[in-house]
Amino acid sequence: MMYRGSCHCGRIAFEVEGDLTQAMDCNCSICRRKGSLMWFVPRQQLRLLTPEADMSTYTFNKHVIQHHFCPVCGIHPFGEGRDPAGNAMAAVNVRCLDDVDLDALPVKHFDGRAL
Repeated sequence: MMYRGSCHCGRIAFEVEGDLTQAMDCNCSICRRKGSLMWFVPRQQLRLLTPEADMSTYTFNKHVIQHHFCPVCGIHPFGEGRDPAGNAMAAVNVRCLDDVDLDALPVKHFDGRAL
C-alpha cells in the first residue's frame, strides 16, 4: 500500500510503500522525547516529494542514524540509517502519515535506552 506523509507545515512531504502491520515505540533518549512511532522500511520504498535541502538533520552518539526534521515546524517525519546487514533503511514516523488509524496499529516496545 502507498502512504503519504509530511511534517506539520508540509515543507517535508513524502510517499512510502509497504505493509504497515505494526509500529515501534523506542525509549532511547531521542525517541522518548519526540514521541515517534516508527515503521522501518527499505530506503528505496520512501520517495521524498520535496527538496532534500528543505530538511534539517540531527545525528548523535554513534552518528549512524540521520534524524531528519523540518526547520520550520520542528516535526521529525523520518530518519535514515542501515540495518545490521548494511541495507539502507528508513524509519518512518507513522504519526506523520495521512489516514492511518493509530489505535488499530499494534505497537512493539523497544528498549533503545539499554543500547
